[in-house]
Amino acid sequence: MDRFSIDRQEAQAYAIFPADRRRPVIGITANYGDQTAKLAEGYYKQVADAGGTPLIIPPMADKATLLDALDRIDGLLLSGGADVNPLFAGEQPVPQLGGINDERDLPELLLARLAYNRQMPILGICRGIQTIAMALGGTVTQHIGATTTSGCPAIKHSQEAARHVATHTVELTAGSTLFDIYNEKVLPVNSFHHQAVNEPGPHLRVAATSPDGIVEAVESTEMKPLIGVQWHPECMGEEGRPLYCWLLNEARAYRETQRLHDRLLTLDTHCDTPMFFAQGIDFGSRDSRILVDLPKMHEGRLDATIMVAYLPQDGWSRNGSEWRVEGKHLAPTPLQYADGVFCQIKNIVASHRDHLALARTPADLWRNKREGKKSIMMGIENGLALEGKVENVAHFARQGIVYITLCHNGDNDICDSARGTQTHGGVSPLGEQVIGEMNRLGLMVDLSHAHEKSFYDALDISRTPIVCSHSSARALCDHPRNLTDEQMKALARKGGVCQITLYHGFLAKEPKEATIADAMAHLEHAIRVMGIDHVGLGTDFDGDGGIRGLASAAELTNFTKQLLRRRYSEEDIQKIWGGNFLRVMEAVQTQMA
Repeated sequence: MDRFSIDRQEAQAYAIFPADRRRPVIGITANYGDQTAKLAEGYYKQVADAGGTPLIIPPMADKATLLDALDRIDGLLLSGGADVNPLFAGEQPVPQLGGINDERDLPELLLARLAYNRQMPILGICRGIQTIAMALGGTVTQHIGATTTSGCPAIKHSQEAARHVATHTVELTAGSTLFDIYNEKVLPVNSFHHQAVNEPGPHLRVAATSPDGIVEAVESTEMKPLIGVQWHPECMGEEGRPLYCWLLNEARAYRETQRLHDRLLTLDTHCDTPMFFAQGIDFGSRDSRILVDLPKMHEGRLDATIMVAYLPQDGWSRNGSEWRVEGKHLAPTPLQYADGVFCQIKNIVASHRDHLALARTPADLWRNKREGKKSIMMGIENGLALEGKVENVAHFARQGIVYITLCHNGDNDICDSARGTQTHGGVSPLGEQVIGEMNRLGLMVDLSHAHEKSFYDALDISRTPIVCSHSSARALCDHPRNLTDEQMKALARKGGVCQITLYHGFLAKEPKEATIADAMAHLEHAIRVMGIDHVGLGTDFDGDGGIRGLASAAELTNFTKQLLRRRYSEEDIQKIWGGNFLRVMEAVQTQMA
């Protein structure tokens, strides 16, 4: 009679508390009918049996409710049900369209899009696969019909047998995540649909098809934990369990990553987002024109970024006191142009003061994080902004910048560039004065873009450690912008840091596509050469940085997840995620003359 004793049940609950609270929480979208939110038992029982805690999400289109729900779950399961209103795809209904469920459509399409933006694990079942496709730019066939594009006879996709019975087979795509889960080429499945994914769209690929060519499963093309299947694994007992185990494993990784980010301070040491200010971008919204904005920083758990005022070397020329750009008069001089960028950054921060703040020191960053604010630091990319005057270093120090990248793609009056013509044979006499003044004023010397001779000259001249805010390893990708192993070793000996960048041309040579795997290879190479205390991440987002798996600030938790999978300690992950760079920053700032 123990099951009727609430006292005994309470004691048993506390016997497992709090260990099982580490179980991932899976949000499951509820069906709707007769003014009732409801859910077939297979969904939540499979989640529980796979080691998760199911949480039913009612079909509500209130956006604040959906965002709150996503903040509290570790994975999303989109359940099956009625057809989606074709108007969401810009289509009119065909005569064979079944009943639509207006209560579910918008909430689930939004949930799918928002969870995708957060890199949250998603499993879509039957209607769920179609919801994923429609939410991410694919299309759905409203009715399969009697003919198929494969040239094979159509098979029955809506069975009358019991729900646990497999009634046809699907072929899993070799190399797909789904194939890896089942380790089989052909899988027997049940089938209860008359619609199917037509075109997966740019974010998905086909992972399984039926013998008549109907799409039976999709997954992410972007290394995201996302799978949609047309069948109902929740009804198939142990045979359906592997998909739920996959979802729970991915949810554990997501949960661990999110909890770690609660404690970490994450810093991206180089982004070029200010280049897009002239387009009227809205930093407070999820703006598709830029890779870094407040929503993406929130989704990718990025605490801080260093935004630079970028000045292209080949566009500027000077005749006496007159500056020109590409042969035309330009109202602002390089200094005025950089000042204008910093003014725009400060205006953006002021417009979003509840969520965003400027930072000049490591202490500022930690304070902003404690207050729940994202941080913007400022830098200059190309010492051309100094206009050849050492005294302008002090001007920019008063603006609040933290580093100056001495040159860009072309020699300037400070030093030779990796893409230049060796005008000075390294750092110029003016450059030596500039470095000395930067040391005096507590500004970091950034040698990304510098020629090797400039690099070694700066190492000798600077009294403080230098940084390479966005560079990668030449041993893995032979590009003059990357650092040789010898440069890396010399940089480490002087206490500096190399921040691996996400510019595809610095990670892999054409025609190979650079992905997150290449970024991790460059990072781990740098760790082997320099040691864990001298590496980090400088994405170059909005300056052509961004690769598959790390395509924007929203995807930066993927970087952390990769570090966790490689079993780096929390201490080392913090070093990589900005700790090493901030150590140099603090050393530079505290050694001011």
